[in-house]
Amino acid sequence: MNGISPQLQNQITQFQQVQQQLQAVSTQKVQMDAQRRELVRTKEELDKSTGAVYKSAGSLLIKVDDVDALKADVDESIEMMDVRLNSLERQENSLKERYTVLQQTINTAMGNMPQQ
Repeated sequence: MNGISPQLQNQITQFQQVQQQLQAVSTQKVQMDAQRRELVRTKEELDKSTGAVYKSAGSLLIKVDDVDALKADVDESIEMMDVRLNSLERQENSLKERYTVLQQTINTAMGNMPQQ
């Protein structure tokens, strides 16, 4: 990287950081989406349930007396996941934009460099 200007070196470093951030956000989004799908399946099973319902509390299963309150909790968790997923989506789109701009800037600068 001896023939590369400090500005270009900085842009390459930023590009690598944005790439890592984008990867991390995408991973978080995938994990959160899986958790949301699991909550939706839980809600569907709760809606179908006619017998006793138990919930996990650490390593224990505890009988739920108020199933409607549990359903409301699950609904609230789904809504919170939706908000978080939307936030991650916006963050991911912003990072993708920054990634593309940096990539184009670096490619242009590298194309204008004298060949060694």
